[in-house]
Amino acid sequence: MRLYPTRGGGGSIAFSEAILSPLAAFGGLYAPKELPDLGDLNALKALSYVQLSRYILKLFETDLDDKAIDEALKTYDRFDDPKEPTPLVRVGDQLFIQELWRGPTRAFKDMALQPFGAILSNFALKRGEKYAILTATSGDTGPATLEAFADRADTEVVCLYPDGGASEAQILQMIAQTAANLKVIAIKGNFDDAQDALKKLLSSKSFNESTKANGRKLSAANSVNFGRILFQIIYHIRGYLQLLQRGEITNGETIDVIVPSGNFGNALGAYYARKIGLPIAKIVVVSNDNNVLTDLIVAGKYDLTQRKLIATISPAMDILKSSNAERILFDLFGEARTKTFMENLAQNGAFELSPSELRLLQTIFEAAWSNESETFAAMRQSARDGYIVDPHTATCFKALKLGVSRVKVICSTAEWTKFAPILLKAISGEQKGDKEALEIISKRFNLAVSPAIANLFAKKTIAPAPIAPNQIEADVLEWLSKRP
Repeated sequence: MRLYPTRGGGGSIAFSEAILSPLAAFGGLYAPKELPDLGDLNALKALSYVQLSRYILKLFETDLDDKAIDEALKTYDRFDDPKEPTPLVRVGDQLFIQELWRGPTRAFKDMALQPFGAILSNFALKRGEKYAILTATSGDTGPATLEAFADRADTEVVCLYPDGGASEAQILQMIAQTAANLKVIAIKGNFDDAQDALKKLLSSKSFNESTKANGRKLSAANSVNFGRILFQIIYHIRGYLQLLQRGEITNGETIDVIVPSGNFGNALGAYYARKIGLPIAKIVVVSNDNNVLTDLIVAGKYDLTQRKLIATISPAMDILKSSNAERILFDLFGEARTKTFMENLAQNGAFELSPSELRLLQTIFEAAWSNESETFAAMRQSARDGYIVDPHTATCFKALKLGVSRVKVICSTAEWTKFAPILLKAISGEQKGDKEALEIISKRFNLAVSPAIANLFAKKTIAPAPIAPNQIEADVLEWLSKRP
């Protein structure tokens, strides 16, 4: 497997190189050009999740050895059911929800970050190198990254999160971590500010030289890293195979995949799954009030000039600069066109597809968006119907009327326990703090609360004082200088 810079300016690199150094020339990303063929789905439907994952990793011909693959896939032992880490639940006629949040931090980010942590650490140890790993989060990537790398040798993790831009449970998950190789920084600003800061640090010559002087190289755990995306392809394939196993569909029958999206990594995983042969008719990208992706898919316009990020009840989707959309542009329109798009976005705050480009995009994607009142209503109605959803998953119900009648799979990206006050308000109008809301909902609906969430509120933690983005570099370097 070779990966190429999305904006040109360089040759291809191996999978391991892209994991360790994820940013490409001109500020671009790495993505594949050639993809394998998935093969006969009937031959895959009897495989366990781990067996399927091993098959896909081999199919993509990564430069991972068998030991590294085994260590990575062993991390699924930490999920509720290691044999089936992504349960598929029927919630209506031709409608299923794939629960991607059954891992240690109760969010879909665990599906990729648990094995990714093992792989990056493995590469570092093999090379005898130390890595400073940066991540920016709108709520779920941070806890999942910190959990994946806690106490791993030869790695330090710096996690940036926007002050006030995550739920109480998500913030507690981050600041309650005690491993010495982890640092959490609250920044003044929103997620886009955090993501911009991360990219600037990764591409900063002075910062790279300073970290090198501290005996470390830089990498990133956000989905700018293709190592994350590869593992996000697998669960989309697994969802289809589960439908086959149950006789809900026949081999080759197309389905729709509905994804609540912010940074587009989840939708990108579905795109690559479709491209290697998974029968997905449409990938439906759902947004909240920050619906810039809706504009791109419906009208072919990506315009930030009249937009300001809106803080919503689905904070992991509060993103305007959707990094992984670049990989779609690269795959569909090539590196030169992608470079032009990204330069226009950086210089003018906008870019626009041609009519023919938009038609091509729309053969694969559809889009919808759910405002706050609609999301509250969807949570309330789903609870009445007997299934509890978080505010991100709830946005997907807005998309159910799109397209033709066929089996649809909603990707559920977080457990309700991380957003209990929002859910309680949706259901009954009550306004309580996280701990009390958890207790009320769990008793009312006879639901268990994962110890990973319940135990957070017994820990004595102090949130870090937020700092300005221009202070991050000095803060990180000071911390790294004190690390062994």
